[in-house]
Amino acid sequence: MAKTTRATQFLDKAGVAYTTATYDYDPNAERIGLQAAEAIGEHPSRVLKTLMAELDGKPVCVVVPSDKEVSMKKLASAFGGKSAAMMKPANAEKLTGFVVGGISPFGQKKQVPTAIEISAMDEALVYMNGGQRGLQVRLSPQDALKALGAIAAPLVA
Repeated sequence: MAKTTRATQFLDKAGVAYTTATYDYDPNAERIGLQAAEAIGEHPSRVLKTLMAELDGKPVCVVVPSDKEVSMKKLASAFGGKSAAMMKPANAEKLTGFVVGGISPFGQKKQVPTAIEISAMDEALVYMNGGQRGLQVRLSPQDALKALGAIAAPLVA
C-alpha cells in the first residue's frame, strides 16, 4: 500500500504534522468508518468519516465521527443553505478523485466547502481518511480545520 497519496501530499504541502495508520480494509463492512476504528483500535468518536453531500445543489464535504450520522438539516444550517442531501457515490468519486472507502477531505481534485463536526474539536488527535482504502492519517483536528479552511459546526443527528 502506498503511503503517499494526494491527501498526504496536501498535508505535507500545508505543513501539517500527521502520522499514518494502515489497516485491512473490508469492502463488505456494513459501516466503513466503524470497521476502520475497530481495525486500528481507536474509539469511533476519534475516527472521522468523510462524506460528500450536496447543499442546494452544490457539493460540500462533511467530516463526522464514524459512529454518528449527519443531520441534513444541521448541515444545511451550518452553511446557511436551505436543503442538503447525500451525494451519489459515483458523483463523489468523480468529484474527489478518490474511491468510496478512500475519500479524504484532503487533496480532493476540486476542493469544496468543508465542515467538521464540532465535537471532534474536543479531541487532541483524530483519524481521517488518508486518500485510499486502508489508510488513515492521525492529526490534530484544529490543524485539519485550518488546512482545509473548514468550519466546525454541530452536524450530527
